Amino acid sequence: MRIQQLKPDLHPKFYEVLEKQGFDELRPCQIKALSKGLLKHKNLLICSPTGSGKTLVAELAAVNTILNGEGKVVYIVPLKSLATEKFKEFKQKYGHLFRIALSIGDLDSADPYLIDYDLIITTSEKLDSLIRHKAAWLRRVRVLIVDEIHLLNDPGRGPTLEILITIIRQLLKNIQILGLSATIGNPKELADWLGAEFIFDAWRPVELHKGIYLDGVVDF
Repeated sequence: MRIQQLKPDLHPKFYEVLEKQGFDELRPCQIKALSKGLLKHKNLLICSPTGSGKTLVAELAAVNTILNGEGKVVYIVPLKSLATEKFKEFKQKYGHLFRIALSIGDLDSADPYLIDYDLIITTSEKLDSLIRHKAAWLRRVRVLIVDEIHLLNDPGRGPTLEILITIIRQLLKNIQILGLSATIGNPKELADWLGAEFIFDAWRPVELHKGIYLDGVVDF
């Protein structure tokens, strides 16, 4: 499937950016996500290998939602370093189209300035703090992206993330949730809990081979 086929469904400014970035052909997980209602605000749980294009799936929903004036987008990542990395990446790509914020600091603040931003990149701990401080702008969120969603099973971060998603679903009945991961142990149960379609794809840009290294030789 070529990106040109999406032109009628994407905001013109977004399509222009994708074109300039050299996107031509969509990858399998992106095609599957689109067929399951990605641009129609459907909840999706996407499991595909690293480098298979999950981030663009998130971008397709997020950027289109923002440019169409439908609401804010919150992007959750597990680590501050990853949040900073995503912020730089999205700022470079889309900073000229809408306002992007990085919120990973003081856990004792509602960060009221975020009301003026469209895409907010944060961690689960910080978003938990924002909810507890009753940040007024949260009701404007239309899309929630949870990167590395398999961390719901992590004994440290898992409970916070689970409670976050539960509260957000109660507060925002029409929110679209996108869960992204390279590996999910219980995809059916997780998809059912999210009210999401489960999308699995094994395609990866570089084929992997297993081998045993011994005395300077790899036996595949």
